[in-house]
Amino acid sequence: MVRLTADLIWKCPHFFNAVGDRELDLRGNKIAVIENLGATEDQFDSIDLSDNEIVKLENFPYLSRLGTLFINNNRITRININLGAYLPKLHTLILTNNRLVNLVDLDPLASLPKLQNLSLLDNNVTKKPNYRLYVIYKLKKLWVLDFKKVKQKEKMEAEKLFASKEAEENAKKESVATFTPGEVPNISEVPKEEPPKVSGPTPEQIIAIKAAIVNSQTLEEVARLEKALKSGQLPADLKIPDVDKATIAEHVESDDPMDTEGQEKVNDVPKDDADQLQTDNSGQPQNDNATAIEELKQTK
Repeated sequence: MVRLTADLIWKCPHFFNAVGDRELDLRGNKIAVIENLGATEDQFDSIDLSDNEIVKLENFPYLSRLGTLFINNNRITRININLGAYLPKLHTLILTNNRLVNLVDLDPLASLPKLQNLSLLDNNVTKKPNYRLYVIYKLKKLWVLDFKKVKQKEKMEAEKLFASKEAEENAKKESVATFTPGEVPNISEVPKEEPPKVSGPTPEQIIAIKAAIVNSQTLEEVARLEKALKSGQLPADLKIPDVDKATIAEHVESDDPMDTEGQEKVNDVPKDDADQLQTDNSGQPQNDNATAIEELKQTK
């Protein structure tokens, strides 16, 4: 951000514009705060503060000559309630593309006694109900609003709509939900999405997968079921039959690799023969399920 200093003011271009006004060009300098405009010595009819980062329309010195103020493409959210006391001859104000939200935010503009041309395009306030009629009602001397001429019919309609103080207050209260700068949303109110819990296959599912492997007809089917058995994710088309607890217990016992009786038999044979019993031709430990799968693959 850049400070609006007296040095910057006199270094910026100043010239006579197309309508013959003496204009000071301060646009596009990343100015955040209006200050030090007293350095202009009230020598300009028009000041261009477009394309900056100004948040508040305030802090003007008394400028009796200033008639036109361009302050579009900024971040204006608030207007000084006594703005008219410092800019008594301001007749044209361009506030296009700022951040004015509520109708009540526009009330300070009524302090500008000479204001005739006003643009509030691309501000959220323009989306409020009866926005145009409200502005016409508040600014009695307005000729052009958002580059459209104010018609006599609109003035009469505005006077009729806001004839009572209650109607005016109700119009101010009607606002859209907006984000307030500096407001931190309540995180506790936002429901947290819990990650899905991944659980392993049940004993019934393991039995069903192994049975499907034995009964499969193609090598592709065998590979798919093997992958399902390792990952624990069942294929959608796999049907799990009803299996009682006794069958599950019997299957678990038969799958126990630490079979005591078998281990004793291995211990009774010489070491070389024991090694031959414990490994197959491929060098892998014997396993009933693995042997069945391997034989099925060879037959396929």
